[in-house]
Amino acid sequence: MGSVSLFSPAKLNLFLAVTGRRPDGYHDLLSVAAPVNFGDRLKIETRTGGEFSLECDEPAVPRDESNLVLKAARLFAEATGWHDGAAFFLEKRIPMGAGLGGGSSNAAAALRGLNFLAGEPLDRVALTALAARVGSDCALFLPGSPVVMRGRGERVEPVAAEAAARLRGRRVLVFKAGFGIATPWAYAQLGSGGEKSYLSPGEAEARLERWLDNAQAPAEALLFNSFEPPVFRKFPALPVMLETLTAEFGLAPHLSGSGSACFALLPDSMVTAALVARIQAAWGESALIIEGRIC
Repeated sequence: MGSVSLFSPAKLNLFLAVTGRRPDGYHDLLSVAAPVNFGDRLKIETRTGGEFSLECDEPAVPRDESNLVLKAARLFAEATGWHDGAAFFLEKRIPMGAGLGGGSSNAAAALRGLNFLAGEPLDRVALTALAARVGSDCALFLPGSPVVMRGRGERVEPVAAEAAARLRGRRVLVFKAGFGIATPWAYAQLGSGGEKSYLSPGEAEARLERWLDNAQAPAEALLFNSFEPPVFRKFPALPVMLETLTAEFGLAPHLSGSGSACFALLPDSMVTAALVARIQAAWGESALIIEGRIC
């Protein structure tokens, strides 16, 4: 038997423009997403007999075929003809319903781990194509660096080196209240307002291009999220908190993905004790608050 243990990072959507609904029911988007240096850990042990199983230290995580780790394993076996099975052990730190991509990241880690244990039968292109079949956000986790996503999220390319350097290493505070937001609900709310709910493809590309072409533009100038208006209408605690942090600390906080996690880019010199205390005073001691850096 072989085994491998892999870090499975959370992600932030620094720029997320939803540009319309597709005939297949998915949505088209343009996004800049980046992994951060905190997340889950997935251990994989090979088993004979072709069976896959999943254990997790978080009781709320499903262990049936709805879990993307097991879906990824099935698709990998079908694509490669791999006849062994595997036992997956997931240490869960990325909260569910947060917009931080935990399930997709876990699936990407499963694909990378299985490919390693099987002797690398799939190259990066084939592995990316397989990840896109698992889920819309899965492929973004394979490069391990900031990426631009298009289509429903399956078309992924690295952010140009100069622009990526403006993102990598940036200090970030991620904070989440004690509730999650279901991604299907968020997309349904976004579409219920008609075409005005979406950013046009041309405007989305133009906004991104302006940031990419301006070598002096900081990461803060990139930040945008189409989900904020509908999510903030339903969950006013989120915009109230973001407005408070802007007014009191001069930050530019935003929602990540469809939420409910939010994030703020921090100056390297900033002492965060007062910031953390402010969030806890509003959302309680149980609020999830994690400091890290963009990878």
